[in-house]
Amino acid sequence: MRVEDALAQGIQPRRGGTLTTILQPEPPVLQIGVNNQGPTLIAAGKIFQGLVKFSPTLEPLPELAESWTISPDALTYTFKLRNNVKFHDGTPMTADDVIFSIMKFHMEVAPRARAIFQRIDKAEAPDPHTVVLTLKAPFEPFLLMFDVTACAIVPKHLFDGQDYRTAPAVQRPIGTGPFRFAEWQRGNFIRLERFADYWKPGQPYLDAIIYRIVPDSQSRRLALETGQVLMTAAGDIEPFDTPALRARPNLEVLTTGWEYFSPLSWIETNHRVAPLGDVRVRQAISRAIDRNFIAQRLWFNIGKPATNPVASTTKFHDPSARIAGFDPRAAMQLLDAAGLRPNAQGVRATIKHLVLPYGEVWTRLAEYLRQSLRQVGIQLELESTDAGSWARRIGAWEYETSINFVYQFGDPTLGVERTYVSSNIQRVTFTNTGGYSNPRVDQLFAAARDGQTAEQRRVAFSEVQKILVEEVPQIWLMEMAFPTIHDKRVQNAVRLGTGVHASYDDVFLTA
Repeated sequence: MRVEDALAQGIQPRRGGTLTTILQPEPPVLQIGVNNQGPTLIAAGKIFQGLVKFSPTLEPLPELAESWTISPDALTYTFKLRNNVKFHDGTPMTADDVIFSIMKFHMEVAPRARAIFQRIDKAEAPDPHTVVLTLKAPFEPFLLMFDVTACAIVPKHLFDGQDYRTAPAVQRPIGTGPFRFAEWQRGNFIRLERFADYWKPGQPYLDAIIYRIVPDSQSRRLALETGQVLMTAAGDIEPFDTPALRARPNLEVLTTGWEYFSPLSWIETNHRVAPLGDVRVRQAISRAIDRNFIAQRLWFNIGKPATNPVASTTKFHDPSARIAGFDPRAAMQLLDAAGLRPNAQGVRATIKHLVLPYGEVWTRLAEYLRQSLRQVGIQLELESTDAGSWARRIGAWEYETSINFVYQFGDPTLGVERTYVSSNIQRVTFTNTGGYSNPRVDQLFAAARDGQTAEQRRVAFSEVQKILVEEVPQIWLMEMAFPTIHDKRVQNAVRLGTGVHASYDDVFLTA
């Protein structure tokens, strides 16, 4: 509920109170850029801000930039900054901080930002509250890079001249957001408190936000049911626990607020490992999986089956480019054609599967995949690990299959391309770790990236989606959403296309 809507319904925003919620898993730091994992972005989105924020339909809205203009040739972006913004240490935020954040800090620490900000030819500050960015060539999705999760504005005076990853401010983050970092008891909680000099008069409404660290999923559910916490988000609650919580009269369950991220999950396949380099084998695995079962029985309809590598909530999704449906008989024919005949035990191939260590539902998914693939003669051997080891092994190509999901950030150039272009085959997690390579796919993604008009980009993206659904470089499973479950006393929990990653300056508690 927006503040305006609350007032229209006679609900006066109430100042005071503490929002107690959960952060799972515990992040290593709260400095966006240095760490961009989900929990960091959620909590640090209250400490830091971007130049803009995004509506559920991904329209840019003012944040630290009160307005902006784009030149007719689409090369020059001029941002007018708010003139009363302070960092939490009392230092005024100026254009120098913005240019430092874009051109130095995020260029150094954030690979995704670096790839986009390298397109900037000049970054100038004609006055302390104006930033002018001139691109080398037009780039249609440029504004999507200025949300807090992609480009948090950091204080230049605390980072310039230091190692950005080890500067003292990384451990005690200082931003411009409505809440300042107060305390972190590792393994227990993180406490943020109201920033008294926040640039919006009278806001934030909350006194504090406490993020409790609760590793066990059933303990998280119990904390919500008993009122020990007022809200859970992202992967805090297992999907199979959601129906029971939805039935509780004091709770509200929302699945909106993921429009900017549009996470899409897939079976990550290492093409260097036989037989996964054979397109027929990948097609067979894809056809052996019932995505409707996964969506309905494992995720309880929180999300929906994927149809191609671009989520339906992401710009330029082509609904005509669809992966072939569930058909175990067709899967076995494809395996026959690939020369994988069953042995005396009915096994055609044995493939290792690194279970994604993000909660019970992922273990259940791995068990379902093992059962489904066994029906067509593929034996899946499950391997368990912790979150850190999982990320290291994927980045080092030390796996055969696993599950992965990444954010799409509103545009395929920003969040989809990285998984499929050969120039991004790196020993780094969330790149093209599978090793897929198709020169035509590279060309089409480049054409879409550099397209001068939306129509030029649409044509290229449509063709690339049609190629990818034939070659299934990764085996897409679900367009994901995550439930935000909150006590009905919590107002404005989800308003933007970034949901719980928002600053929460307008969140309040009713009595």
